[in-house]
Amino acid sequence: MCVDMHIDRRNLLIRSSVAAIATTIPRIAMASGPTLLRAMPGTAQLAPPEYAPTPVWGYEGTVPGPLLRVSQGQRLRRRLVNQLDQTTTIHWHGIRIDNAMDGVPELTQDSVQPGADFDYDFVVPDAGTYWYHSHERSWEQVARGLYGALVIEEEVPPEFDREVVLLLDDWRLDADASIHESFGALHDWSHAGRIGNWITVNGQGFYRSPVKRNERLRIRLVNAATARVLELAFDGMSGWIIALDGQPLDTPVPAERLRLAPAQRLDLVADIRPDATEALLLSAERDSIAVVAEFPVSGSARSRALPPPQPLPPNPVPDPLLSAPAHTATLRMEGGAMGNLQEAILDGTTMDIRALAERGYVWAMNGIAETPSEPLLSVSAGDTVQIRLVNDTGWPHGMHLHGHHFRRVDGPEPGPLRDTILLDPLESAEIAFVADNPGKWLLHCHMLSHSVSGMKTWLRVS
Repeated sequence: MCVDMHIDRRNLLIRSSVAAIATTIPRIAMASGPTLLRAMPGTAQLAPPEYAPTPVWGYEGTVPGPLLRVSQGQRLRRRLVNQLDQTTTIHWHGIRIDNAMDGVPELTQDSVQPGADFDYDFVVPDAGTYWYHSHERSWEQVARGLYGALVIEEEVPPEFDREVVLLLDDWRLDADASIHESFGALHDWSHAGRIGNWITVNGQGFYRSPVKRNERLRIRLVNAATARVLELAFDGMSGWIIALDGQPLDTPVPAERLRLAPAQRLDLVADIRPDATEALLLSAERDSIAVVAEFPVSGSARSRALPPPQPLPPNPVPDPLLSAPAHTATLRMEGGAMGNLQEAILDGTTMDIRALAERGYVWAMNGIAETPSEPLLSVSAGDTVQIRLVNDTGWPHGMHLHGHHFRRVDGPEPGPLRDTILLDPLESAEIAFVADNPGKWLLHCHMLSHSVSGMKTWLRVS
């Protein structure tokens, strides 16, 4: 049984010393540093200091893994060394890279065996906030800590005093702060996924970073959770959203309440208010508010606030609005608890839901409960594609398309470019993108236990 630790996070933030917090800051690896990126066991002080460090899996043994930072248009080279007792790969989430570097086992590369290595080598075409994570048994390996941030810098960055990269995660911890070993629980897979009981920021359950009044921060937010949709709010600061999933908005949008599905990212320009004594990042779910990050305020960065931020320069992503779609498809999500899935195809055979569940499959897309042998669509490079996504289930799903960015096109106005879209229960959406990146590209739910139990398909771009 999962144990709720009932920790008073607010009081903990006040009690925690800066020295204790400093020891948990993850190491940062610049692109010019060592090329090795080891997937390995480690420990992290996820829970308060009175608890023992939590055994985790991490890149270089840390949670999150090293912050990778390169400039737009540069080449990133990393050699994954697998020091785990499971096979693994790395997916570079949101990066429009060569298909062979995408890190999807059995689709774009062979799994990296324990003790083996694999060289990832690619050019980063787009500036923005991205991340990297395991794509092998990701429902377990990401939940154990195998992820990190990848920042691709603009040639001319926006005006700000300081950048803060925040990876938010949701852990299921036992009473001794160890990771609860309930991986593969069919109840989780058929419901919302592996929802935890403890939220961390950069691997800390008590994140704290001092700021000054009228200081301008660029905050890069990443939802690294495997299932939890994060509802976020701010106090003591005013902000503007400047990018989503790495792609700049045409016009910055004032930020109030924020909603991030698993794998989504958000870039925020945040000004500390001139009258603030503290600034807070809050988790605001189901009328429950908890502090997940505190920014204590002292002194002033300047005498008056800066003007509102200007838009970031656009990335060279082809816009699907410039041409009519050459290919269309519908992708219907089915199954889950309280769903209406009666049967689906698995291993080429139609099975009823009981037989599917016995094999660990509780979801389907277009009546198929496995990664299909044939793609949802097969298109030529440069074609515009439009897909209707239909969530015919009782649960939200964050659908992620590899290798491309899309717009939602079924609303009164086209949506911003993204690589992951959240669909609430019984919601439908139409997305469009230019399929300019050749290869086999996965399209799946990023509630990772949903993905492994039936919610995966793919597209072929020739």
